[in-house]
Amino acid sequence: MRTKLAVLSSAFPAISLILSLAFSNVAAAQPTQTPTVYDVVSPPTCLNNKGETVHFIESSRGRPEISAGMAIRDRNGKPVVYRSNYAASPPEFQSFVDRHECAHHQTGDVDRSHPPRNSSEHLMNESISDCIAILRMRDEEAYDRAAFDRVATAIRDVMEKIGFPEISISSRISNIKNCYMNYGSPQDFVNGVLRNRGLL
Repeated sequence: MRTKLAVLSSAFPAISLILSLAFSNVAAAQPTQTPTVYDVVSPPTCLNNKGETVHFIESSRGRPEISAGMAIRDRNGKPVVYRSNYAASPPEFQSFVDRHECAHHQTGDVDRSHPPRNSSEHLMNESISDCIAILRMRDEEAYDRAAFDRVATAIRDVMEKIGFPEISISSRISNIKNCYMNYGSPQDFVNGVLRNRGLL
């Protein structure tokens, strides 16, 4: 597992969290055309590392042209994922975000101290969640290479819209592709992360 984590870390030299930025007050460019509105996909099954059911909640926070997710515990301590403006992105991206946020619950991120943004630990957490998300899509949704390419295209489109540099975009997609092609089951990957963190 440590070898896998090292590979993930080296694949992310300069990426920051899309989903946090989408919730921030980054200035948005004025749209030049009527945005496409997509049907919102049903959320996946999600249990956190303690066996609790994670609930998905619709939200309109953040920039209306950016779909985003946020994994937290609500005010009552229940594990949740807030799904913001999902109709702004194609279904492949919505599904990826759901599983990425679920992965933060699966690996115990939500109950750990949040590392500083852009720190190596923060970037590692994000790349791990990306990996779990694409492995779930591959194995649970039978995503073939054509479907993977649609996910990668959607990620690129959203990251460009937010304003990420090309190095960050290509690094993230490269990491996800490596996970998709080379790693085993998503549950085995999650278990490896939990063992590495002393949570299993």
